[in-house]
Amino acid sequence: MEQKKPYLSIILPAYDEADRLPKTLIDIDRRLADKKYTYEILVINDGSKDNTAEVVRKMAPTIKNLKLVDNKENKGKGGVVRQGMLTAEGEIRLFMDSDNATTIDHFDQMIPFFNEGYGVVICSRSAKGSKLDPPEPWYRQIPGKLGNLFWIQPLVLPGLWDTQCGFKAFTAEVAEKVFALSRIGGWSFDVEILALAKKLGYRIREVPVHWVHDGKSKVKASAYVKFFLEVAQIRWWLSSNVYKI
Repeated sequence: MEQKKPYLSIILPAYDEADRLPKTLIDIDRRLADKKYTYEILVINDGSKDNTAEVVRKMAPTIKNLKLVDNKENKGKGGVVRQGMLTAEGEIRLFMDSDNATTIDHFDQMIPFFNEGYGVVICSRSAKGSKLDPPEPWYRQIPGKLGNLFWIQPLVLPGLWDTQCGFKAFTAEVAEKVFALSRIGGWSFDVEILALAKKLGYRIREVPVHWVHDGKSKVKASAYVKFFLEVAQIRWWLSSNVYKI
């Protein structure tokens, strides 16, 4: 008998997350225990140098529907999220950060919008009703907000106020089309997948978030420069039909 595909696939990209990941997996398991929908949890190990993969293997017997994809080489966050989205089997496919900055119960507020026909629903720290606990330091907020207003929106995503919050969900149709086309493996992959979804005519909805900042960001200052260059590259690829849409 063919096994029914899950309603929700949760994709967790993980690079050197042996310390933080167990708490996140336990929290996901606890919050989903009473849900009526079916789900799977996919940890995509991004060539970690610590024992992330071993930790996941040891937890698999106690965390329901937990699976590991163990990459020996680093692909970048965009690369492993793409791999997870195209490996997943859920009707809805969601990726979230391994630090649990946004807890899985945020998915509940996304379900009505998928039922209304939205193809993509994303958490947004700029949406009305969002709570930042605590907010990012000013030296990260300023380039992020200015970059969105004067670079990301004018070039590729007018009207979207937070492209970088790490909690985004897609229908299976959108995920399979968008991630098959995507090219970027680094930090700007969020912008690329949202721009591709918009280009393909799918509706995108931003919803508020309770976002917990743990102060252990692995993003270096040089990544901002690369990010803005890649956004310009995405615009060029879209306008010159590199994606062949």
